[in-house]
Amino acid sequence: MKVSIFDVAKKSGLSVVTVSRVLNGAGTVRENNRQKVLDAIKELDYRPNAAARSLASGKTGIIGLIVTTLQDSFFDAVVKELNETLALHGYFLAISISTGIGSDENHYLIQEDRVDGLILLSPMKEDNYIVELKRRGIPYVLIDNQLPENDTYSVTIDNFKGGYAAASHLLELGHTSIAHLCGNEMFRSTRERRAGFLQALQERGIPPFEIVPGDFEIGMGYGTAKRWLQEGKLPAAVFAGDDNIALGVINALMEAGVRVPEEVAVVGYDDHYIASQLRPHLTTLRQPADKIGVAAAHMLLRRISGEMKRGSNIRIDPELIVRESTHSG
Repeated sequence: MKVSIFDVAKKSGLSVVTVSRVLNGAGTVRENNRQKVLDAIKELDYRPNAAARSLASGKTGIIGLIVTTLQDSFFDAVVKELNETLALHGYFLAISISTGIGSDENHYLIQEDRVDGLILLSPMKEDNYIVELKRRGIPYVLIDNQLPENDTYSVTIDNFKGGYAAASHLLELGHTSIAHLCGNEMFRSTRERRAGFLQALQERGIPPFEIVPGDFEIGMGYGTAKRWLQEGKLPAAVFAGDDNIALGVINALMEAGVRVPEEVAVVGYDDHYIASQLRPHLTTLRQPADKIGVAAAHMLLRRISGEMKRGSNIRIDPELIVRESTHSG
């Protein structure tokens, strides 16, 4: 038997009108009643009838998500959270992968009446999209966007704080010869992580061992560490722009019999699933994907329902997770 809105109302002990308001993201519902409805929906595994809702509300029940790649465990975790949060509100998430190359503002997700709202995850050429979204009146939210002038409706990670925390951790361990391997320059996160790292070093009057530009790839870390080994001079510590780079560094060092962290300490960024699986377990900066996904979904739902009249930027702090790659024993 298909579960209906009446079953949800009965289970939650509230009226059908209240349940309907929660499903449509109306802000006029008291928080504890909203929670009762959401709990009932989850327990009964209720799926709103998208076609009926679409006719009644003039909405499609679909939220678009544009992402540059799916080969990134941080993105995966954010998408999973967005999907779960939006499903509770009766929305279906349609994902589109865009390379961001060329001007693809006429993206099929943005075409007339395809979606009720759009989320851009770490977009490239975000201005192209924003111009088109504003022109068509489609509510949108950016996650991890590149341009500070677009922070009006966005959820970003405080990458400056992350870079600063990574460097401070290594400095507190007594390291004074610290290298930083950067990700791709077109990402704001790359620039902010580096700025935070340099700030922490400057405060102690310590110059970096080396700043190496590159890409968020294992090969970048591996190649750089190989070069240091050939040149016969290693830093005492490395802050890698992400966990992939850190992995490459550790691989090259361990192949050469250099012990981590005894001879070289390594800090990553992201807290990929793999960071806590390989030896030595990686010290890294965790980006709380759950908080990011929930914050972005709720911001978009508030824009769709018309509650959110003025923009706001939510900045979420990364968290330093200390493991074996900086602390032996």
